[in-house]
Formats: sequence, structure tokens, C-alpha cells
Amino acid sequence: MTKSLKSLKECYSEAEAASYLNISVERLHFLLDQHIFNDGSVRPDDLSFCDADLVLLGFWLKSQENPKIIRMPRRS
Repeated sequence: MTKSLKSLKECYSEAEAASYLNISVERLHFLLDQHIFNDGSVRPDDLSFCDADLVLLGFWLKSQENPKIIRMPRRS
């Protein structure tokens, strides 16, 4: 992420989070399904995100492009 996080808001919608990360909402859903909702639980219809969530999502987004980062195994 090249943007700095300025706490203008406490919560960000899915569309706002995707826009901040320069990705589509579908790509955001893919990241969430891959890293959070990967244990069989269903992703809620309407999520909101805080600044820390955006940082973590940005890390996951970049780690998919960088094979040098070690990923944790998927939960089973």
C-alpha cells in the first residue's frame, strides 16, 4: 500500500475498502474467503473494516505477488 492511513473514518464499507486497496469488491471477497472464511464458515453479506483490517488486507494482497513471504497453512 502506498497510501497512508489517516483515521478519517472508524469503519469502511466493502466498496470503500476495495477502492482503497485499488481492487474490485470481488477480489476483496476472494481475499477474505482465502484468508478468513476458509474454515467452512459463510462470509457475511455486508462487512465493514477498520484501519488495521485494511493494513492486513494490503499485506495479503502483496504477499500473493511475492513468493518470498511465508504463508501460514490453511485451517482445516
